[in-house]
Amino acid sequence: MKNKIALFAFCTVMAGCSATTSMTAADNQTSIMINEFSPIVLEPGTGIEETYSTTSFGNYRYKITDSTTNETKYGLVPLKFNGGYLAADILFFAPAMFFNLREFYPYYEFNAVTGEVKYKKHEGDAWRIYVPSEDEVNSAKHYFSKRESNL
Repeated sequence: MKNKIALFAFCTVMAGCSATTSMTAADNQTSIMINEFSPIVLEPGTGIEETYSTTSFGNYRYKITDSTTNETKYGLVPLKFNGGYLAADILFFAPAMFFNLREFYPYYEFNAVTGEVKYKKHEGDAWRIYVPSEDEVNSAKHYFSKRESNL
């Protein structure tokens, strides 16, 4: 009986280890690729919902391309720290901390011209602006060029 309860608790915790996010383009139609996922076409003012797994140590890299200029920008998707998962992990299943401490924010707006990413936790919040550092851009470029060369 204890094993069944433990298995149920583990499955419940692991099932909650994903986040749904709404993404939109800032100005022009934009194609975005996040890690190994298929490209998504974003329209200005129209949100697309996607679900991504949480992570503790990894990063989600993006490659955004403006459909009008074909300009491409790279960077890391800003992720939020999830203190609620940390508390649950400590109380119920400490090894889960290796999988679920950071997750996607609920709202993103990608600008393929400037490379900026706006993000926020609640719909009514003010946008926070992320501009990738040169190291982050180079890391994402390397990731995607390596991935494309393996195809």
